[in-house]
Amino acid sequence: MNFKKVYGLLVLFTIVLGACSPKIRTPKPEKSKPDEKEKPADKKPVKKFSQASVSLLVPFKLNELKLKTATKADIEKYAMPIDFYQGFKLGLDSAAALGLNFKLNVFDTEDDNAHISLLYRNERFKQSNLIIGPVFPEGLKFISNYAKENNAIIVSPLAASEPTEFNNPNLVSVVNNIGLHGKKIATYLAKNYNPANTIVVLINPKKTEDEQFAAPVRNYLQTNTKFIVQEYASVYTFEIRMIKGKQYAVVLTSSDRAFVLPTIEKLYKLKHLPAGGYNISLFGHPNWVKQNYPTDKLQDLNTIISSSYKIDYKSSAVVTFIKKYRYKYGFEPGEYAFKGFDVGYYFGKLLVTYGEDYRDYIVKDRYKGLHNNFSFIHDEKLGYINTSLMLLKFKNFALSPVE
Repeated sequence: MNFKKVYGLLVLFTIVLGACSPKIRTPKPEKSKPDEKEKPADKKPVKKFSQASVSLLVPFKLNELKLKTATKADIEKYAMPIDFYQGFKLGLDSAAALGLNFKLNVFDTEDDNAHISLLYRNERFKQSNLIIGPVFPEGLKFISNYAKENNAIIVSPLAASEPTEFNNPNLVSVVNNIGLHGKKIATYLAKNYNPANTIVVLINPKKTEDEQFAAPVRNYLQTNTKFIVQEYASVYTFEIRMIKGKQYAVVLTSSDRAFVLPTIEKLYKLKHLPAGGYNISLFGHPNWVKQNYPTDKLQDLNTIISSSYKIDYKSSAVVTFIKKYRYKYGFEPGEYAFKGFDVGYYFGKLLVTYGEDYRDYIVKDRYKGLHNNFSFIHDEKLGYINTSLMLLKFKNFALSPVE
């Protein structure tokens, strides 16, 4: 690697990716519905340019890594930024193959705001057409003023934070915030259950993170539907209020395993009482996708969770990416490599197609990626928000897409 010091900031390297770069894949953007097509009057001539400058801000923290004495555990701490960078570069390579040169500047922020502030005097950074990162919320908050003052697009590629934390109209939030997950569950309930015989139950321990998930479910159902919505702090207070013959759609808003596991066990028992159980379907927190719960019981409860991503390893595009990643880097891509690829390819393709006016098309170009889909809306205060997420159901001892 080529390392340089610029104003005290560690610049890892600058890479020029040419239009003749080998293309890994060409994900097809989702087709717009007839009423969503852009009107001819809305089209603007594309302002072409020969090379796009992209800055990637990632906390490699290479200043902390002592390769001679590092253990496997030490190295694994740095796997996320490396995995993301390598996937991102492959995505940008594929975009370059569509007909545009890219200058990619990679900066190690060391997860330190003082290092980020040094970028403001760096000419490579200041000339960026697109800035990816910082990846953590504190860095995104810190860079908000720069984005507003310079009208710079900042892409948040990994943080699942609420856009209200940043108040940045130029922020692009790729990962769905928890409020969107709650609304997704609520709209599914409204579409698939009958208010005449269904009671929606929120089991909500009322911690801050629990309420963030519960609030949009509660608000949507109370405002837009005729469902009876009940709320309990635990399954045990819920149990004494249950009525035979009713369909219960139980939304468990916690991701605290010490609370969730016994709750799942109790709901399973309530469904299978010797004298006749209750009709229960369970809806869980998106963090469950990375936690370990008894799959047989989740399956029996028809459990559905929302998720920002799912990688289909049978997909031809995914198989091609894995082979390319394995060939180039010598090991298997992790979760963040897939995320990096999608971010690199999507925004690179926007620059190829629309030039310097690409921001006008962020809300118009939908994308079906390796790990998730992108469908952005724009808020004048909060920026661009990806609203595309999925529902997954426990079925055949695996998580399968519901819609």
